[in-house]
Amino acid sequence: MFILSSSSPTTTFFISTATTTPTPKARVSFSSFVSSSSSSVRFCTRRQPFPSHFHSFKASAMAEMLQDKESPAPPPAATTSPGETSKDSRTFLNATTEQELLAGITKEIETGRLPSSVASGMEELYHNYKNAVFQSGNPRADEIVLSNMAIVFDRVFYDVEDPFVFEPNHKALREPFDYYMFGQNYIRPLVDYRNSYVGNISLFYEMEEKLQQGHNIVLMSNHQTEADPAIIALLLEATNPRIAENMTYVAGDRVLIDPLCKPFSMGRNLICVYSKKHMTDVPELVEMKRKANTRSLKEMALRLRGGSQLIWIAPSGGRDRPYPNTEDWYPAPFDTSSVDNMRRLVEHSGTPGHIYPMALLCHNIMPPPPQVEKEIGEKRVISFHGVGLSVSPGISFSDIATACENPEEAKDLYTQAVYNVVMEQYNVLRSAIHAKQGLEASTQSVSLSQPWN
Repeated sequence: MFILSSSSPTTTFFISTATTTPTPKARVSFSSFVSSSSSSVRFCTRRQPFPSHFHSFKASAMAEMLQDKESPAPPPAATTSPGETSKDSRTFLNATTEQELLAGITKEIETGRLPSSVASGMEELYHNYKNAVFQSGNPRADEIVLSNMAIVFDRVFYDVEDPFVFEPNHKALREPFDYYMFGQNYIRPLVDYRNSYVGNISLFYEMEEKLQQGHNIVLMSNHQTEADPAIIALLLEATNPRIAENMTYVAGDRVLIDPLCKPFSMGRNLICVYSKKHMTDVPELVEMKRKANTRSLKEMALRLRGGSQLIWIAPSGGRDRPYPNTEDWYPAPFDTSSVDNMRRLVEHSGTPGHIYPMALLCHNIMPPPPQVEKEIGEKRVISFHGVGLSVSPGISFSDIATACENPEEAKDLYTQAVYNVVMEQYNVLRSAIHAKQGLEASTQSVSLSQPWN
């Protein structure tokens, strides 16, 4: 359910003034399910994150994501909590130039504290992010890149030294360091809001009303990039901040173990399931993964019984990929068992529930590798580009089942019907963004808008 905090501190990451959206007035905290292995979150001494003389723009950005609370002084401890900054991690936060920032990577390799595999990924990420932000034409692009990447490096390095272990019931970490806003402000400069659109925005208001009434909402969507959660939240934060912050994402386990992805995952509510695409990567772990998925389904069933749940799921089991022959991007086909399992969980929860088909177009921002990779540590290709999402009213399973001769046929037809609606919306977004038709691409069933204007 929605739990609104009493205040919402503003975060001052450096962002593009041309693409900035209003800051939400309310903050929502929420819980989720992440991994098959459980461990307690570390709570220990909070140290002053920066010396008082550190006054560069990075200090302003970082300090405002570290939310100070009045509390008794804790006893000394050897490490800091997941939201804190160790005194040894200022290698990156103290950098005032690109050269100093990248030199910090070399320094930490030489000390033996930063594995070379992680270091190479950090440097590659820096250059790709820099190129993408400079594509935006923002006159402050150099400051944006240095500020945002310094904080990313700090978070990655901190986790390498003191790895965060996701609990099965992970909750987005908002304090003392706000990992949610950290992710939002990192992706924000990559979005071309002038060429971005939301379809059927009125349905998101409808969802908010249903959630307040205790109903459950499930969004069945295609999946395109690691940045999908941030893209969805950025497009909705001006009009529907509670939805933007209260979304729970069904995610694969890889986003919990990739060093460059973990800090961003820490700011999201996640329900972890092992993707079918990676189920057999390690044969001896197949049974463990299946049992973990069963536990996740049971946990989700408990959550749905309580009502007011907002869950996003990609029934394709992974990110969309371009067609090999044409290089065109379209939503990957939905898996019937995934759709049916989710539908039955909603219907048998004892609480009113609604399934909305959602289309998401954002692959240009951060496309996945052309093929599914087994190894952790994929190359992050990044671009500045327009993005879009759209939702449509739900489809009645009972109406489809009535016309079918057997239950299996009904499951297949329902899955295809949901997928077809996603494809219809996706094609509208594609016309608006890639074909440059803009708002004129709207159809009778998909009304496009730019609610941040």
